Amino acid sequence: MNGLFITFEGGEGTGKSTQVKLLASRLRDRDVLVTREPGGTQQGEALRTLLVSGDVNTWTPVSEALLNVASRTEHVRNVISAALAAGKVVICDRFVDSTRAYQGYAGGVDLALIDHLERVSVGITRPHLTFVFDIAPELGLERTKSRGDDTETRFERKGLAFHQALRDAFRQIAEANPERCKLIDASKTIAEVEAIVWSHVEALVHGR
Repeated sequence: MNGLFITFEGGEGTGKSTQVKLLASRLRDRDVLVTREPGGTQQGEALRTLLVSGDVNTWTPVSEALLNVASRTEHVRNVISAALAAGKVVICDRFVDSTRAYQGYAGGVDLALIDHLERVSVGITRPHLTFVFDIAPELGLERTKSRGDDTETRFERKGLAFHQALRDAFRQIAEANPERCKLIDASKTIAEVEAIVWSHVEALVHGR
């Protein structure tokens, strides 16, 4: 990969999407692609609607994992790989770690299956740097309610125990991958989080 691949991960209401936009603005002098998962392609956005809206029990965690992988396979093949080959900075709001956390650790899907699906969908296309945003689930869910948007709330409605398990999952992922993952205290102010993110990105970007 000639480009730079940066992903943002975390539970609900951690402020990932805000920081994705701020980082993209910081890198406006570079060739930047901002994308998201599930989504990123026409097919992926259609699958996103199925995953993040509707009744909580519409899908089992295994079905969720398969839908995410279907979206990701098209996303990597048609968007991310090409952008990295062209030397772009790719900033993605969620990637493989979200499937591992949401459907694997928190959802109970066999991690061996998650590993296999990950290999099939992404191959060697792996992030160079991942920010894992950490926040108390109660605060994160309170933030999501303040948005006033109830169109993508299926996972938010899974209950506090699920979101605590999700937080623990992301922490485990960050701990297991210290060279790639940076655990960020997302309860800090937007400006404070932005400064922390940029401190990790600046040297990496200027070295490429």
